[in-house]
Amino acid sequence: MGEIKDAIERADRESFTRQPPKTLKGQIGYLLKQLGSAKAVAAELGVTADSVNRYRRGARKHARADVASKIDDAVRARWQPQVRKRRQKQAAASGGITVETRARFGYTAAVGTTDDGRFRRLTVHLPPEYARRLFDAREAGASDQQMRGIIAEGFKEIYFQDGGGRAMGLSDVAINDIDYMDFDF
Repeated sequence: MGEIKDAIERADRESFTRQPPKTLKGQIGYLLKQLGSAKAVAAELGVTADSVNRYRRGARKHARADVASKIDDAVRARWQPQVRKRRQKQAAASGGITVETRARFGYTAAVGTTDDGRFRRLTVHLPPEYARRLFDAREAGASDQQMRGIIAEGFKEIYFQDGGGRAMGLSDVAINDIDYMDFDF
């Protein structure tokens, strides 16, 4: 996917109130309910419909490692959508989003100051407006680069300019070379 989308997905998974099914049979049963048919599940996982039916019946107790990973990812991506939406809605309305990252930040600044990008490890709490913009962009299918722009804008306002208290000549911030990024909301 991309660093930003992956980070949002990891944060979503932390909000689960119940754990997803762990057994192969349980996971396949859940995917069958969600997708409607063995053919649809097979297309999602890249296996045959016969394999899906064998997993469902319990005729095969274990899937290959790569298929098991795909099954687990597919289940977790669909697990507890209402809980995810509720947490995101709360973050967008009142809670905001905390971004922890280690990345290279570049910026455009006034003449006579340095604008050399450098790696920084930052943990910044962004207000609800940025959470709302980030979630809306994700739903609209925005690219990872567009979502980086939203986060960079938030970092510019909250961290670099301290809400208008300093670095007013700073006109643009860019996030490059992301080492890691995690969200909490």
